[in-house]
Amino acid sequence: MSTPKHFAEKLLQIKALQVNLQKPYTWASGWQSPVYCDNRKVLSYPYVRDFVKSELANMILEHFPDATVIAGVATAGIAHGVMAADLLKLPFIYVRSKPKEHGMGNQVEGVLEPGSKVVVVEDLVSTGKSSLQVVDVLRELGAEVIGMCALFTYGFPVADDAFAKANVPLRTISNYTALMEVAEEQHLVAPSQREILAQWRTDPGNWKI
Repeated sequence: MSTPKHFAEKLLQIKALQVNLQKPYTWASGWQSPVYCDNRKVLSYPYVRDFVKSELANMILEHFPDATVIAGVATAGIAHGVMAADLLKLPFIYVRSKPKEHGMGNQVEGVLEPGSKVVVVEDLVSTGKSSLQVVDVLRELGAEVIGMCALFTYGFPVADDAFAKANVPLRTISNYTALMEVAEEQHLVAPSQREILAQWRTDPGNWKI
């Protein structure tokens, strides 16, 4: 079994990924979705957590060997980023969605030297908007963002376009296509529902069941 399918299977087992076509989930954006992903649950399962740590570290070594700093996206990407940085023995920082409103007013926590080659670690990529805002913050501080690694991506066309425009290579452990294959193999969705699920990924903002 491929790594994307293997990890999708693990996420389904711990209910970090859930599929429900009968009662779609509502995202904060108002979008209706047949899939809900909560990778925070990974942290409660040591063996799955170890798998993620190893896969992220290997991904960074293979695709971004020049990395000198790992940056986690607050808050969900922090723990995963710390684990990968620890395994790789690299410095770690994290980036808030906005500057703190007290103290030093930092948006980036940790030590970031100008010219650092940074790999950003995110837990989940949907539209890519919030993830790429972190990239902008790091670049404004003089860092060179050489790539982003995430646990899971929905693979929305809008996200693919955004990452290409920002010139940020994205690597993920698993993805929506792998999830659908595993869900069908495990009879969580019927073969006849594959088209409905494919339509959602193509145009999630207008999708209705």
